[in-house]
Amino acid sequence: MSPRFVTFVGTVCISVGLGVAAVVLRAAEDSGPASHAVERVLYLKSPAAVRHLSLGFDALLSDIYWIRTIQHFGADRRSSRTTGRFELLAPLLEMTTTLDPQFGAAYRYGAILLALEKPEGPGRSDQAIALLEKGLQTNPDRWQFAYDLGFVHYFYTFDYAAAGHWFERAARMPRAPEWLLPLAATTIARGGDRESARAMLTRLQESNEAYIRRAAERGLLQLRALDEIDRLQALVESFPIDHVIYPESWLDLMTAGLLPGIPLDPQNVPYVYDPATHRVSLSPQSPLGPLPSRLARQ
Repeated sequence: MSPRFVTFVGTVCISVGLGVAAVVLRAAEDSGPASHAVERVLYLKSPAAVRHLSLGFDALLSDIYWIRTIQHFGADRRSSRTTGRFELLAPLLEMTTTLDPQFGAAYRYGAILLALEKPEGPGRSDQAIALLEKGLQTNPDRWQFAYDLGFVHYFYTFDYAAAGHWFERAARMPRAPEWLLPLAATTIARGGDRESARAMLTRLQESNEAYIRRAAERGLLQLRALDEIDRLQALVESFPIDHVIYPESWLDLMTAGLLPGIPLDPQNVPYVYDPATHRVSLSPQSPLGPLPSRLARQ
């Protein structure tokens, strides 16, 4: 068999595969703009049916569904819709991971998208957990899935016992990093405080996935902001001891020599002081908001 013939056959196969993928996807769902209600419908909701139509090009179709997943999430995140936001996220991820059960990024990144709190995401930690459990069932040696389950429980369900359980399970799986077992112990003993959250986020900065590193860096900045708000609140509460009344603005604290200038959060946005309630808070304009409420007071 000549090399030219082999090349020809390979080209034909790739072309047929791309054609089949396009036909199946168009038959399954309209891929136009997400602004029309009819175009937000998955016409084939069964992954098994799509696999039957894929003629063996499951992985290729999985990639296409993954692309649509990201497009759907991005479009709804930017949209002004008040109902039905992110409604296709879970079924698209189900389709993606059924067509390619080894698609690790779809499980891991998809779970984060599902768990993101409203309005940034759908706030469906239950669906995130189900997706990761599906991934772990299909890939029982992937410690990353067990670790991600702990992450979702820690930051979204606030079930620290469950988080510690999953961290411990991940730590005992093949090729798991050594730092997981101490993290499991810390989570079980002290879950829910800032120091355990800081320890986890510091570890997350070592992740191979850029989106996890970015989430960890943002989380650490949020913890820093919470610490600074506590410090500023303490200054406000102590001000009447020497000055009889509460401060009217940051200027009063600056004049008293308690602050060198208007305090800025880690993103260089001024903190807000309300003289009516005497409370310090993050500015609504800060990209760090909303801060995790369960860690707001220590």
